[in-house]
Amino acid sequence: MHDTVWFEIQHIPSVFIASSEFVEAAEAQSAALGMPAVNRVFVPHPIQDATDDEMRERAETVVESVIAALVD
Repeated sequence: MHDTVWFEIQHIPSVFIASSEFVEAAEAQSAALGMPAVNRVFVPHPIQDATDDEMRERAETVVESVIAALVD
């Protein structure tokens, strides 16, 4: 989240990507950093033991959301 906020402060479009387990933490952290509306996209949790193919599938489900957040 810190990197995403830093890039946004520099006027570089960015998006925070994490697993759905971290929704509340991301909301709290972005608010604490002064950017509560920073772009974020969440993939289904868990990802720790996902195979490469499973991670590709998860990425495919959010790629349009990531692009939209970057060009919005």
